[in-house]
Amino acid sequence: MKSSFLQKQTSRRDILRGSVTLAGSAFLAQLFPATLLRASVAAQAKEPSAADLLASMRAKFNAAPLETQMLAEDVTMLSGPGGAVVVLNGPDGKFVVDSFVAPAWPRLKEALDGLGNAPVKYLIDSHWHFDHTDNNADLHAAGATVLAHQNTKKRMSEPHDLPVLARLPDGALVGLHFDPSPAEALPQETFSDSYKLQANGETLVLQHVPAAHTDTDIYVHFRNANVIQMADLFFNGMYPYIDPGTGGKITGVIAAVDKILSLADNDTKIVAGHGPLGNKSDLTKARDMLITSRDRVQKLKSEGKSALEAVAEKPFADLDPVWGKGIINGDQWVQIVYLTL
Repeated sequence: MKSSFLQKQTSRRDILRGSVTLAGSAFLAQLFPATLLRASVAAQAKEPSAADLLASMRAKFNAAPLETQMLAEDVTMLSGPGGAVVVLNGPDGKFVVDSFVAPAWPRLKEALDGLGNAPVKYLIDSHWHFDHTDNNADLHAAGATVLAHQNTKKRMSEPHDLPVLARLPDGALVGLHFDPSPAEALPQETFSDSYKLQANGETLVLQHVPAAHTDTDIYVHFRNANVIQMADLFFNGMYPYIDPGTGGKITGVIAAVDKILSLADNDTKIVAGHGPLGNKSDLTKARDMLITSRDRVQKLKSEGKSALEAVAEKPFADLDPVWGKGIINGDQWVQIVYLTL
């Protein structure tokens, strides 16, 4: 599957156009086999619609089993259908970080109900992406106040287009479109830098970081439990996705990782947006990979090489066996780093 990104960019506009192409193709390549896309084209006698692709993407995420892991006496991680959800539960209510994809709502509700009768008081969005915010409206309807960084509300209030996700074998182009989120799904409370909650004997510190995975990212530190949810600031054991279309910067991801490493000790449980539960050692390895990736691609870019030429250099050949088996492969990671320097 080839993206129209793989052309030599000659202007900032071309680079941005490449970025939105890449943004979708990286996920599309993983989530939708070519046979599935061809079948969709054959069935409709045209390329699949943006709505069909988004529905298929949600269904693919939702196919993952929902697993429960206790991180502390009153802190639980739910993982599976769209990353990881962390729940602080106690007499003051449930405080939930992120919410999976929309089709997972019945299972998420069942898992939350299974933790006890306390109502959900707060839903905290780690950033704007749909696999972390899809169930905002359902949880708000259940009584939760949705809390997020102000940029998350801004991004969710806007339409977003990935105009060319991939070119199918028959030459058709497929794209993805996100409408603005409905009013009931938007955060009701926002903050600009940091926010603190006291509940169930726990202190939750919500901290925004400068443009990293997106320009909307926060981490959530459960201080007493020694748990930090990094969400998509950390992809454990795999190349991460960084969204250049909404402000993502690899230098910002590295800075965010450095910040978390300064807060963590060897017993800290670090929740990744994708991948297994991590620790300080896992995050340190990810940091080393990020710095190596940045430096290698920066050198190629400084030499005047285009993104396609940088890919052809195979700068991550030694890293791919360890890091290239997740959502993003090595060639895609070269392109992401190139666009987010």
